[in-house]
Amino acid sequence: MLSLPLLDSAQGERPLLWSQGQAVTVAEFLDSVAGLAERLPTHRYSLNLCEQRQDFLIAFCAALLRGQANLLPPSRAPAVVEEMLATHADAYICDDARVAQPDANPVATAVGDPRLPADQVAVVAFTSGSTGAPQRHIKRWSSFAGSNACNVARIRACLAPQYAGARPWIVATVPPQHMYGIETSVLLPLLGDMAVHGARPLFPADIAAALAEVPPPRILVTTPVHLRALSDGAQRMPGLALVVSATAPLDQELARTIEQKWSTRLLEMFGSTETCVIATRETARENTWHLYPQIQLEPLEDGTTVSAPWFERSVTLQDMIELLPERRFSVRGRHADMVEVAGKRASLADLTRRLQSLPGVSDAVVFQPDPPGARAVRRVAALAVAPGLDAATLCAQLARSIDAAFIPRPLRLVQALPRNELGKLPREQLLAALRAAAPASRK
Repeated sequence: MLSLPLLDSAQGERPLLWSQGQAVTVAEFLDSVAGLAERLPTHRYSLNLCEQRQDFLIAFCAALLRGQANLLPPSRAPAVVEEMLATHADAYICDDARVAQPDANPVATAVGDPRLPADQVAVVAFTSGSTGAPQRHIKRWSSFAGSNACNVARIRACLAPQYAGARPWIVATVPPQHMYGIETSVLLPLLGDMAVHGARPLFPADIAAALAEVPPPRILVTTPVHLRALSDGAQRMPGLALVVSATAPLDQELARTIEQKWSTRLLEMFGSTETCVIATRETARENTWHLYPQIQLEPLEDGTTVSAPWFERSVTLQDMIELLPERRFSVRGRHADMVEVAGKRASLADLTRRLQSLPGVSDAVVFQPDPPGARAVRRVAALAVAPGLDAATLCAQLARSIDAAFIPRPLRLVQALPRNELGKLPREQLLAALRAAAPASRK
């Protein structure tokens, strides 16, 4: 049976992660993995809820060595965890407390040369739920290995010549439970000869402190929402060789601001839970995407089919794309994103961008609260964070740049949008926020 490495044990002395002020080597990490693997129960799924990235990595690898799949919920909310356990009966919870339990047998069995069957299910992941109910997707180790090789090559190509052959250190603000977090802060250290900081810093000062702890070349992995907040602050960042962004389209002006402010290079990734990363672009200088080698796209009327040698089968995404020369493409929107009212069409993403760009608006989203088929004409609604402004003023400003048919009705002002850990907006939370922001009915 074909097997693939989980980690190169021959590199025992190379740093893998940064924890508690010092580097943890591959050999030390594998000792921790072996100790936990012996303590894990015999189940099919490990529901990995570890909040500390170091603990997540240890639990992730220990489960794989036991032949178990890492079950990754769309969120760690108690109700979601209960649902995961109810729908996956042969699962147990692995959290920071379980990883930190004292080892009953301190002389654990050595891992040796850790390899996994190529077809082993490594992860059962779920979409974010931003377009409806979260969908379940299986990821095998061979698929991760194929996708990761493309990420490694692209990231290394972005590093300056003085870093040729150097080992990049990653600081990530994204949680490891989501596919973007796994690709950048789990697989790159395991399979890509890179290292990762064990923390998940959120505030600018914490991000700067984490970056300062690790040697160059430093890579910051984050999201557009986080970058927007960082760009407004005065926090200085230690030298950054690269900034990586994903989870939502990045505004070109923001990309340019980040590159100029931090004297760095910014790489945006395009992917999904279903496909992992399939393309990248340097957003400060280009609008089109560069497809990874061996990835094939087939445009459809209502989406795009994606295939690759490491896929079990082709995947159909809702993104509508236009193929361009030299393996480039542009995204024209998502099938579910298109709105049609009175014979006119618009994109929810474009409407959101226009609302977000209004003076005084710090965050906003435009969406359709009614499900498909609910009524002949599906209305457009919006939530906006705009201190000191009112809905009527925002609608009047919007009317200058969009057709009256697409003015949000209603447009509600809120203190904050219900974004999850990746900055995405699950549909159920949007609907709840819209209901909560509705004016009280008159008696």
